[in-house]
Amino acid sequence: MTFDVDPTDLLESSARAIAERVEELLAASGPLPIVTAGHPVLRRAAVPFEGQLPPALLARFVGALRETMRAAPGVGLAAPQVGVPLQIAVIEDPAKVSDEVRVARGRVPVPFRVLVNPSYEALDAERAAFFEGCLSVPGWQAVVARPARVRLRALDEEGTVVDEEFTGWPARIVQHETDHLDGTLYLDRAESRSLSSNEAVAARWGQPTSERAASALGFRLPG
Repeated sequence: MTFDVDPTDLLESSARAIAERVEELLAASGPLPIVTAGHPVLRRAAVPFEGQLPPALLARFVGALRETMRAAPGVGLAAPQVGVPLQIAVIEDPAKVSDEVRVARGRVPVPFRVLVNPSYEALDAERAAFFEGCLSVPGWQAVVARPARVRLRALDEEGTVVDEEFTGWPARIVQHETDHLDGTLYLDRAESRSLSSNEAVAARWGQPTSERAASALGFRLPG
């Protein structure tokens, strides 16, 4: 799908214009098109959600984000990734991984969640470094050191306050998706020497931790 108006223009547009753009996206069947790195909408802070979408349209948009995330497949998707500069993201991780990976990465299931106007803060100095990818940077992964424990503040799709602590892999997902809403890609936080194609990660760096990749590619892990 192509757009007659650059989605970044919506940052200065009315709620009506944003709603019209969402209606345009939802007019097509199937998963929404995901914009990729190099598109300006990924590099500007999204506007806070303040009712720009009426409840019924918001519910349809959230449903489309969920469908798109699952079809990709991914464990999170932010509205700017489909060209809508609103502070809305969805996350979900069935965490179908081995026990070894689960223990090493703290990867546990995350039920489907909607995050509206989210922010996070690190709760201590501990950092964890693992390969991370992004639906807007297809084909590549890199090691990102992130706080291992964060406090998330947000609203859900019903406007209920969310104030929760996340650890391990769920904390990474929360940070990754919230970063999208600030115009930040995971590459901005990554160890540049770790950048690897998906094929290289599958062939060489599939271990539960990143020590072997750090040694071979020449970058340092935290601690």
